[in-house]
Amino acid sequence: MKDKESSRKRKRATNTKKHTKKPQNHQQQPPPRIPSKSQNQKDSTFDDQQTPSNPAKLSKPSSFLDKMKARLSGGHFRMINEKLYTCTGNEALNYFQEDPALFDMYHTGYQEQMLHWPDQPVNIIIKWLKDHNPSLVVADFGCGDARLAKNVKNRVFSFDLVSNDPAVIACDMSNVPLGSSSVDVAVFCLSLMGTNFPSYLQEAHRVLKPSGWLLIAEVKSRFDPNNGGADPNKFSKAICDLGFTSELKNFSNKMFILLHFKKKEKLSSTAKEIEWPELKPCLYKRR
Repeated sequence: MKDKESSRKRKRATNTKKHTKKPQNHQQQPPPRIPSKSQNQKDSTFDDQQTPSNPAKLSKPSSFLDKMKARLSGGHFRMINEKLYTCTGNEALNYFQEDPALFDMYHTGYQEQMLHWPDQPVNIIIKWLKDHNPSLVVADFGCGDARLAKNVKNRVFSFDLVSNDPAVIACDMSNVPLGSSSVDVAVFCLSLMGTNFPSYLQEAHRVLKPSGWLLIAEVKSRFDPNNGGADPNKFSKAICDLGFTSELKNFSNKMFILLHFKKKEKLSSTAKEIEWPELKPCLYKRR
């Protein structure tokens, strides 16, 4: 009996050792070896879902989209720009009234073009006004973002085809809501765009007081007879025949010309037919 009891104790002790034995083999076993990948093999877990180590991989898609957006925007600007130079002011007014967003698109492209100009003609006109009496009343024909009115002390009537600003009056430039002989200065800063531009100048003559100033800044290529532009002397003569005297012709800037006129105090009793030269449209090339 004692031998059987001793035998059972030895078996229990042996089983206990088996269950309490530490899994040393699992702790000492090295981690599974990850096979090395070749130089051309792609780790999709890292490259596809995490930020790549090369910033160019992120900038390329963004740069491509920006370029495509710029091309589309530039294409829309050129289309609208050509439209404005080849239609009447009333047609342009109706064009923007049907879709006012086109006006914003045009002026965004316009500002982009102006970034390439070393000098801004509107700044020269602003300086001219600051050098004169601030009591002069101004009519800005084709004011754009009304920068002129925002930078001088003068009272300025700002006119354009669309008004995105309470200070801007939307109208056709050949028919502005001002009384005759009511302003001292009329400004056309890159805004003689319609095919009926002479009617804009006739309207400026109407609203100007005697001895009032007509200030014109226009793209220089429009007055280059060698490349289809108007003869600046013929253009100046036509304005003088309208009832002005020429006060300044400045061709020193490579991008635009400046023309200043004063309204005659007395008109000639004999009206003559005015021969207006055709102004070359300013059409931007594709970049």
